Amino acid sequence: MAVPTPHDVPDHPTAPQFPPELAKVLRADLAAVADEVEEEVRRQVPEYARPADGAYRQNLRSGVVQALTLFVDHIADPRDDGGAIAATYYELGRGEALEGRSLDALQSALRVGGMCAWRRMGRTAEELGLDSTLVAVLGELAFRTVHEVAQAAASGYAEARLRSSDELERRRGRLLDLLLEDGPVAPAAVQDLAHGARWPVPRTVAVVALAAAPDRREEDRPLAAAGALVDMGARPPRMLVPDPDGSGGIGGRAFTLALRGRPAAIGPAVAVTEAAQSLRLATRALGLMGRGVLPRQGVVRCDEHLSTLLLYGDEPLLERLQTRALAPLDAVSAGQRDRLAETLLAWLLSGSNVPDVATRLHIHPQTVRYRLRQLEKLFGDALHDPATRLDLILALRAESLRIRQN
Repeated sequence: MAVPTPHDVPDHPTAPQFPPELAKVLRADLAAVADEVEEEVRRQVPEYARPADGAYRQNLRSGVVQALTLFVDHIADPRDDGGAIAATYYELGRGEALEGRSLDALQSALRVGGMCAWRRMGRTAEELGLDSTLVAVLGELAFRTVHEVAQAAASGYAEARLRSSDELERRRGRLLDLLLEDGPVAPAAVQDLAHGARWPVPRTVAVVALAAAPDRREEDRPLAAAGALVDMGARPPRMLVPDPDGSGGIGGRAFTLALRGRPAAIGPAVAVTEAAQSLRLATRALGLMGRGVLPRQGVVRCDEHLSTLLLYGDEPLLERLQTRALAPLDAVSAGQRDRLAETLLAWLLSGSNVPDVATRLHIHPQTVRYRLRQLEKLFGDALHDPATRLDLILALRAESLRIRQN
């Protein structure tokens, strides 16, 4: 967070010529001023209105005293850069970030404390008979001091937030690697890593595999999904979404819009320790999308294409099945083969009902009967054998996907 520099406060003001006794008087009065400042901060800033005891009280008191000391040191020696005190406020800012608190409360305390200290010390300066010019310079110095400690606190806060964010991302990356690795995943290990990554362990997860971004500038931009673990550097990029069937999951239009036209395959919802299974199916589906076996564009949900994913789970075996089961169709021309294969699959799926086949294929029933007579000649009694019919359905289903692919 940037801390604005107060107007008219020079970064390196000309060294003012304060009376030597001013620093001595203010330093002697420092404890009483610190009491007043501490009380005012506790009164005006709710976050600091805690029981006045213990380590918290000590830290607040120390911060007030050190800021006042820096101010008096600037009066005694304007060349003193206050490095040690700035380091203290740097650590205070870091502490606020590491505790997960906003920097607003600390900045408010600095503003309130600075005004309170200036009122008290300004009166002291007037009582010592300083002319108006020196009082004005003293006021500038007070603003400069508040700015310095606020800037140091903001720097510590920003660095801690950055390091905390980077560390959190690393922990979430390790958690994602654990969840997606092959082999059994120990629930206890998941719980340990999830705790360190501040990731509530959900009941179920689904893995989304992403195609290459249409716009190269979008390639490494992670998608917005509540609680998702994202790895855009993997090939293919993937994201693990908790509770995918919930209101904040991947079932709605918002998720599709977030993809920005990027094709994606969503693996089935599984238990957290089985996320690798969801990844395998999502990756397989994405590959089939690229080949045209599954729709090339949009979002493909594996649960809606399980039979296709099963067929293509072992492609060499599928090819052997096709070669054996569809061997009789090798006797006809390529064009005739496609028509006969389409008719045979529709006939098997419709329970051998000719009118249903005609309706499904948008052809005349007589055409269906003609093609069936040709198929009877090619396959013979095998068309009525239950085991053969199952092999034919699987082989013909793959054949229809091949035709779509081409």
